Amino acid sequence: MGRVTAAALDAVCVVAFAALGRASHSEALDLVGVTTTAFPFLIAAAVGWALVLLRKRDGVAPTDGVWIWLVTLAGGMVLRRLLGDGTALAFVLVAAIALALLLIGWRGVARLVRRTPAPRA
Repeated sequence: MGRVTAAALDAVCVVAFAALGRASHSEALDLVGVTTTAFPFLIAAAVGWALVLLRKRDGVAPTDGVWIWLVTLAGGMVLRRLLGDGTALAFVLVAAIALALLLIGWRGVARLVRRTPAPRA
């Protein structure tokens, strides 16, 4: 899988995280609301990708998801705090778990799919 596809899937995961969080708190799922919630984490994910790409020049490594998750979580929380949004411990823990499942999880599924032999005709 290429870097652009992987980065796009990460962005989709971050937006899904924001939408799920808003839905679980009965907040509006409109474009502005979801974008506002996702924004700090999308910026942080972009920084995570930049750091991963600076580290190496070729391909996408299995550990990239862990680095991108950590930077997305930490950077997203810092940006939320700077923007005046909440960073309660419960939110940080839920975000850590949800983002790990999403950002690392899709990579695990993709890896399993690539290893599964095609069915014989």
